[in-house]
Amino acid sequence: MTRPRGGPGSGGDRTGPGFEMDAPLFVISVAAQLAGMHAQTLRSYDREGLVSPGRTAGGGRRYSHRDIELLREVQRLSQDEGVNRAGIRRIIELESQVDALRSRISELTEQVAELQDDLLGARMDAANAAANAIAGLRRYVVPWQQPGTAIVAWRRPRR
Repeated sequence: MTRPRGGPGSGGDRTGPGFEMDAPLFVISVAAQLAGMHAQTLRSYDREGLVSPGRTAGGGRRYSHRDIELLREVQRLSQDEGVNRAGIRRIIELESQVDALRSRISELTEQVAELQDDLLGARMDAANAAANAIAGLRRYVVPWQQPGTAIVAWRRPRR
């Protein structure tokens, strides 16, 4: 049971340039109409902390696209699934935690990839340094040859 995200497959592509899911755009009457609810229901949800819209300087509520989707999800859970408001609040909290954890997993996955790249580079640098050190030492080392079984003939010099 996941919340609609606002991308393809959730009622249209809302990812165009300049589009923000969290931008507070809609007054309460428009938000109520978009969500298919009465404005008083939205006020009630706000008082209970189920959906917390943005506020204007004067205190008026402004609902974002994400708020509208959340209102629809709250309504679906309440009417279609029979979940009470405390259960809905808990579901919303858990979904929020799941979203945060997914985001953290993405961050950590990126960090792991960067560290793996750094490690590969460090290994290559170490291998090059070792090869250069060995090459430098070869100049100063006399090559060792295995003793042979050659016979040397010695003659006494003539006088």
